[in-house]
Amino acid sequence: MSLVSPMTGDTRLGFDRKVTLPGPFLLESGQQLPTLDIGYETYGALAADGRNAILVCHALTMDQYVAGYNPRTGKPGWWPRLVGPGQPIDPERHFIICANVLGGCSGSSGPGSINPATGERFAMSFPVITIRDMVRAQAALLDHLGVGVLQAVIGGSMGGMQALDWAVAFPDRVRSVVAIASAARHSAQNIAFHEVGRQAIMADPVWAAGNYAPDLPPASGLAVARMAAHITYLSESGLMERFGRRLQNRDALGFGFDADFQVESYLRHQGLAFVERFDANSYLYITRAMDYFDLAEPHGGQLAAAFAGSKTRFAIISFTTDWLYPTAESKRIVRALNAAGAAVSFVELESPHGHDAFLLEAPEMNRVVDGFLRAGA
Repeated sequence: MSLVSPMTGDTRLGFDRKVTLPGPFLLESGQQLPTLDIGYETYGALAADGRNAILVCHALTMDQYVAGYNPRTGKPGWWPRLVGPGQPIDPERHFIICANVLGGCSGSSGPGSINPATGERFAMSFPVITIRDMVRAQAALLDHLGVGVLQAVIGGSMGGMQALDWAVAFPDRVRSVVAIASAARHSAQNIAFHEVGRQAIMADPVWAAGNYAPDLPPASGLAVARMAAHITYLSESGLMERFGRRLQNRDALGFGFDADFQVESYLRHQGLAFVERFDANSYLYITRAMDYFDLAEPHGGQLAAAFAGSKTRFAIISFTTDWLYPTAESKRIVRALNAAGAAVSFVELESPHGHDAFLLEAPEMNRVVDGFLRAGA
């Protein structure tokens, strides 16, 4: 079965859509963009009553190609276990939208975009953005697509942050939110890991204060940033089970600094593969947006106040071995939603895979999401 585009009738499993919306687009910083570019994908068709639209929000290193075929990489989408024919989010039942976030590098306005005032890439002159800016850009896309109220917004990790912020920024446009392996703020530990990554990129001499050539990126710095971040997506038990202290293609220690251990080789591969598909400046901007995220801060530090009066239904899902966004962060959200009188379901799922569990085979997560969506249809 193919995923049919309601916009073009194209029956391929992947598309490559982009829209330019007229500006100015005002940002939380007070700065503005002259126009707003959004790379996006849709699957399925919008129902006559408009009640079947689901917005999928992607995590830090993902993109709009949540399902089907990614024409840029030639690989499948990044969430086929949850989104696709026969899955909980199904194009036969839902109109599915996924947009590359503002600041990204897959068609949306970001540091790699051309500044019309100069004819050159924005680079580090691109304004600093926030999660709220990303959400407002998604709302502008939905206006363009003729989508009013969403059946649900769903996301994991940074996608979960966006989903939660949708319920705060546009409470009348969201009937349900599913936030998986996420948090309502970035902790000091989260910020610290991101700063290590940013400093690795900026210390790369090729970075050139952000003015590197597109075909000559700061590959070494970005690869190290990815390696450091990737460790946080895994669990100690998962690393030991998968790699332990096993050697890589050798029978004895090399007594040097090549990749003696399998886990070293794995991280190096992850870093090099990431450089091929992601922009270093976008990594700086998106991680900074995540660090700034704190739903409670505008409400005197009271998270419950952010959700006051919410009519949205919430499903909050965490994983036992996720130490990047641990279950304690999810429970903090649940307590705030309970205090605000919102309808909320919560489950902590067993998994050895750490933070990445939401992207991997997780039948229990699928059952929870499917039941939650069907109950609110």
